[in-house]
Amino acid sequence: MHKEGSAVVSETGRSAQPGATLAAVCAAISLVPVVATGAGVALPGISADLHTSLASAQWVVNAFFLTFASFMAVTGSLADMIGRRRMFSAGIAVFCTAMVIAGLAPHITVLVGARVIAGMGAAAVLTGGSAVLANTFQGAARARAFAVYGTGIGLGLAFGPLIAGVIVTSLGGWRVFFLAAAVILLPVLAFSLRLPDSRDVHPAGIDWRGGILFTAGLFMLVLCAIEGPAVGWTKPLIIASCVAAVALLVAFVLVERRTDHPLIEISLFTERRFVAICLMPVLLAFGFVAPLMVLPQYFMAVDGASAQSAGLLMVLMTGPTLVLPMLVGTLSRHVSQRSLLIVVLALTALGAGWLTVLRPHLGIVALAGPLIAIGAGFGVSLAFLDGAAVASVESSRAGMAAGVFNTMRLGGESISIAVLGAIITGVTTARLHATLPAGQADALTTKLLQGDPSGVTAATADGAFSAYTSAMHIGLWSVCLLAVLGIVGILALTRETPETIENNVVPEEMTVEGVSR
Repeated sequence: MHKEGSAVVSETGRSAQPGATLAAVCAAISLVPVVATGAGVALPGISADLHTSLASAQWVVNAFFLTFASFMAVTGSLADMIGRRRMFSAGIAVFCTAMVIAGLAPHITVLVGARVIAGMGAAAVLTGGSAVLANTFQGAARARAFAVYGTGIGLGLAFGPLIAGVIVTSLGGWRVFFLAAAVILLPVLAFSLRLPDSRDVHPAGIDWRGGILFTAGLFMLVLCAIEGPAVGWTKPLIIASCVAAVALLVAFVLVERRTDHPLIEISLFTERRFVAICLMPVLLAFGFVAPLMVLPQYFMAVDGASAQSAGLLMVLMTGPTLVLPMLVGTLSRHVSQRSLLIVVLALTALGAGWLTVLRPHLGIVALAGPLIAIGAGFGVSLAFLDGAAVASVESSRAGMAAGVFNTMRLGGESISIAVLGAIITGVTTARLHATLPAGQADALTTKLLQGDPSGVTAATADGAFSAYTSAMHIGLWSVCLLAVLGIVGILALTRETPETIENNVVPEEMTVEGVSR
């Protein structure tokens, strides 16, 4: 619910129909997950063309997520100060420039650097775009707009790897993939300059100390999550990075409490509904994004599926993200926000627990139910979470709220992928150590988790696939348990909220539609 006293100024001299504004934002938003998730498909080609190891090429993906997550809060707060449309347009320009550099990169260092810049641009696109929508639409129209916005993200998630695979294998390779992203966004950039702008009427200047501390702290935290499982949590570099992350983030909180105009107002986290909303993308990162990253490798290693076949199988999981945001948007006036939060986590828990039926050569019919359930939970969330985050604070802090929410989303995704990967790696390796020499067990685990069955022999197949499957089961049960604990947490954080509006005791602003007013 918006607080009194919020002050937002809108520019005159620019005009665009709300529908055109929504189309421009969604066009840009849908391409970000395509480039984010699709880059993984290009790694073998990048490694071969630039004569680097696959481990080094992996930083093409890691570098993007590092800056994407780290710059969310900074770009969100800057959007409130300099203008939401300006931040959105600047983000597209930076992103396009980075994609051109990536497509022309002569060396892996240049490519990784371009992806670092692309992550910064993507952060500005996401925070600026959602803040533009929050200030363009009101009431029921805002709820519908964010349902379309969620569908745009779903489109990118659903078809990103498939689009990347087609371009990389059939239409010119990884360079064309990056260059195409820039070309596609150029018309959106040109049109975005015509959109009306809005900003805080009393901009307070930039909190440089807070921005540097927060960005550096989150950067170190995500770096630990990415590199810890790969090099070992006890390595001095990882320990030092974790200590630095904690120290920087503690210093950030102390600085923000004494700053008149902070990058992130710590008081946001005293609002229980905002905390509940920000908790959701972290839980969903474990429930949807991390399984989306690890399941294709399982199908390729254990079932011998091709990358394309594994990707098509995952459409069972990503498909609901295309349909449900709009459907939930049309039903929003009949369901409270609290109810939908619980439904999302219940579907996630159901799907993750159900997917423990996973075993070698399990048919598509048996896989369909749990994969669809997981996808349905995420699809429902796309209909309302972004809108709920920016609507839970006054309009002057819409960019800040979007930045915090998307920081939780991207940080959660990076950490969840690393944690689930560490669980699967650890359990698989431990099981294989019981039957194989340590060196052989470690090498076989590495190949399996990359989706490569070439290290499996007739003598080791049963043990290897059994170990990998057991590890997947433990990982999925962990996801299920986390979703159940999430339900308990959400119920506690929103316990003052009635469950439905049909008994006439639910405040209008707590419905999915009303929360956007």
